[in-house]
Amino acid sequence: MSFTRRQILAGLSGLAIVGLGAGATSRYWLGRRDGPAGHDYELIAAPLDVELVAGQQTPAWAFGGSAPGLELRVRQGDWLRVRFINHLPVPTTIHWHGIRLPLEMDGVPYVSQLPVLPGEFFDYRFRVPDAGSYWYHPHVNSSEELGRGLVGPLIVEEREPTGFAHEATLSLKNWHVDEQGAFVAFSVPREAARNGTLGRLSTINGVPQATIDLPAGQIVRVRLLNLDNTATYRLNFRGNAAMRLYALDGNPITPRPFGKDYWMGPGMRVCLAIKMPAAGEEIAVRDGPVRLGTLRSVASNATPGDWPPALPANPVAEPDLDNAEKLNFNFEWVGSVSESVGDKPPSLWQINGVAWDITDKTCADRPIATLKQGKSYIFELKNMTQYQHPIHLHGMSFKVLRSDRRKVIPYFTDTFLLGKNERAQVALVADNPGVWMFHCHVIDHMETGLMAAIEVV
Repeated sequence: MSFTRRQILAGLSGLAIVGLGAGATSRYWLGRRDGPAGHDYELIAAPLDVELVAGQQTPAWAFGGSAPGLELRVRQGDWLRVRFINHLPVPTTIHWHGIRLPLEMDGVPYVSQLPVLPGEFFDYRFRVPDAGSYWYHPHVNSSEELGRGLVGPLIVEEREPTGFAHEATLSLKNWHVDEQGAFVAFSVPREAARNGTLGRLSTINGVPQATIDLPAGQIVRVRLLNLDNTATYRLNFRGNAAMRLYALDGNPITPRPFGKDYWMGPGMRVCLAIKMPAAGEEIAVRDGPVRLGTLRSVASNATPGDWPPALPANPVAEPDLDNAEKLNFNFEWVGSVSESVGDKPPSLWQINGVAWDITDKTCADRPIATLKQGKSYIFELKNMTQYQHPIHLHGMSFKVLRSDRRKVIPYFTDTFLLGKNERAQVALVADNPGVWMFHCHVIDHMETGLMAAIEVV
């Protein structure tokens, strides 16, 4: 039985209801109650004091008792089954960034589900078709909820051995805190109208200047995830180590040398193979000239191996470029800037002349484009501003074809960093029906207008 988005929001009878027992508020559950065996998690969102500044406590919000949240792992092709329990004082959801899944599991409030209220739970259940590095976060009041720490890595393991015997996950995030560890503003209008509101303290896996021990002489798979609200990292390394790039944003590429640096916008991920140097040596993980943390070689008795082969390709449909329909998307400033009114943020950005209003629950009723299921499309992305925008599409992967500002070796992704005044082309097969968000992943750009809905019918 299927439902329209309007029926979901109206709360029609016939939907399965779940709750937390007597006295709990009921919830409409839109997922499946039965499914093949898979991985099971109970993921609780709750307040958690963390020590980001030495000797000070920061009132974070955490998934699974840590900020960033519990690392979830599932095998490609299996079901991921997560019972999400909300112990926060605010409503929230979970969006599974980069995962191609059914609309009702996508975690966007008033589009795919109702917000999960305090004291309630929601069962997320879906198959994961693609291997790679992904992550999860709310899509409610995103500046504050992500800013307080509600982000976490999701690792989808390949079905067959890859040749990597060692790996590490590095979750990059900066925090909007002062010298006493207290939160400061997550979004400031004058900064939201520029690059976005940056935090003041950078961490790896929630630790400032973290040191990660890795086995000397071994080739280690290092997954780096940008889980930040705003920061685009100019990722580079200083130290005596060879490294190769194996995947971008979850999707494998032909392995190649890492190069000098890599610009990684919010929501983006890279997968590296690093041949660790001799025991005792260190590799600095840097954002431009700024050291974020350290990879330290520790003694290992294992025999060094060879570079693993390329990772197996994910089953993403190849777009038919010869017969694809072309669509233009202009990312631009709003002509006249509005003021904040109550809980409504100012309107600063727009796509094709339309600014998204995050306080209007009906915005998704007016998609910026309607795609025909099974048809191929080429999106012309044009950044008409002086600021970078990591453009993210829910529910589908797209192939980056070309740019007028840089050389592109075509690859599949879910998030593309569109540089200032850059024009780029990406292509996809519209193979997932539903209403999908299409937005900049600089969170206060998104919340001040730079988002739209794309419908696949």
